[in-house]
Amino acid sequence: MKLKIFGSGCTKCNLLTQHAEAAAQELGIDYELEKVKDINQIIDAGVMRTPALAVDDVVVVAGSVPSTEKIKQLLS
Repeated sequence: MKLKIFGSGCTKCNLLTQHAEAAAQELGIDYELEKVKDINQIIDAGVMRTPALAVDDVVVVAGSVPSTEKIKQLLS
């Protein structure tokens, strides 16, 4: 599974990264994590609000930091 975090590297972006990694690890999912900080790549992905999380190139969260439990639901 490919996880992408879109954002500038701010505190919320880092928190989303932590939650996404924890969720994937708790579910035992083999994943690859990529952080996208380039504004042009973020826009090209259709993300208008950061932080955002994409799972296998589909944006599932934008503009918020869901809990680890919520991300586990999205990954299941």
